Amino acid sequence: MKKLSFAIAALSLATSAAFVSCSATAEVTANVGATNNYLWRGLEQTGGAAAVSGGVDYSSESGFYAGTWASNASWGDMKTELDLYAGFGADINDSMSYDVGFIYYAYPDSVSGKADFSEIYGSFTFTGLTVGAAVLTSAEGFDAGDSIYVNADYALTLGNEAELAFHLGNWSGDFSTDSTDIGVSISKDNFTFGVSKTDYDDAGSSDDMKFYVAYSVDIAM
Repeated sequence: MKKLSFAIAALSLATSAAFVSCSATAEVTANVGATNNYLWRGLEQTGGAAAVSGGVDYSSESGFYAGTWASNASWGDMKTELDLYAGFGADINDSMSYDVGFIYYAYPDSVSGKADFSEIYGSFTFTGLTVGAAVLTSAEGFDAGDSIYVNADYALTLGNEAELAFHLGNWSGDFSTDSTDIGVSISKDNFTFGVSKTDYDDAGSSDDMKFYVAYSVDIAM
């Protein structure tokens, strides 16, 4: 999944939810990853510290998928993030595909118990360009639709089989940071190096470029 899988930090890494491709038969896979700085929509989720993650995904030949993903986190009053998601994705033709789904972001060790929230999301991909949106469906003290995150991502394969990816996103609404984030990353052999920047004014750090290195691997089950 990937909230934004680490591979894109929320390229969304994105997220931000992970798209599970249709396969000839149903399958279950696991994933593990690590990064020096867990970013989501350009925002640090571990205060700039390292994060370790893992998840399990189920996908069927119909295009339906479901899964869970967990990581350490460090903001507010929680230390753990647990994502639950399900959706449907399929190829329209050789150049176009789509993905729609629902994701629930849970923080089981939150002292207040009010940090959880959920979104519905959708994206459309044409060759290397993906455009998508995620809309708030539930959060303590907020109404459905009180935030929307829209993103555009473009990826291309280089001659050495590395992938170069570009990201632009905007999060707006009452349940948001009202911010725009941009990023670029390069991935090869399960490693990703990226840089991200957001205009969110977080204690004067909005002008800082954030660099990250991540490693992730899928495991067939």
